[in-house]
Amino acid sequence: MRPIHWLSLAAVALLSGCASPSAPAERFMLPGTTATGVAAGNVEQVLVVQPPRLAHYLDVDGIVLQLDDITLHAARQHLWAEPLGRQLERGLRARLAERLPETRILRDDGGAGQRGALRLRLDVDTFQGRYDGVAEAGGQWQMLDDQGQVLAMQRFQVLTELTDDGYPALVRALGRSWDGVADDIATALRRLPR
Repeated sequence: MRPIHWLSLAAVALLSGCASPSAPAERFMLPGTTATGVAAGNVEQVLVVQPPRLAHYLDVDGIVLQLDDITLHAARQHLWAEPLGRQLERGLRARLAERLPETRILRDDGGAGQRGALRLRLDVDTFQGRYDGVAEAGGQWQMLDDQGQVLAMQRFQVLTELTDDGYPALVRALGRSWDGVADDIATALRRLPR
């Protein structure tokens, strides 16, 4: 009976140590693409990716978890290493460049833009882990021409099951969900008339 009592005390001490404010924060980056480079073939079109607009609750340092159907929690000790919007934008540009070698993918520099360039605008409504063991990326994207006319628009929701417990598994699953978003956008862009 004595070993069980000792184990109970050790578990309580471990849990209280994890909950103490002095525990160091862990910082995470979304995984990048596996591409080694982008083909420098003939560029048929230019796509400018605007910074995504995040739902207010996602524009925080903590990784967001959905605890049940209505409760959201931003972690205090498991944080993004840089603002989520920047990671999503940079990651999407890299993923689209990998999937669309005939398209020059550019960052939106806030200028008037290139003549004839397409423009991608994103609203990200969900980017979180869920209580049912799924990572979710959801929202809407719009493809616009250089005059601001909408050429295509689509809602997206990509769900990826976590392969393990913990924040590293969640961040990797969120990265795979973002891969799915890039796949959908690349497919839609290929279908646009040129």
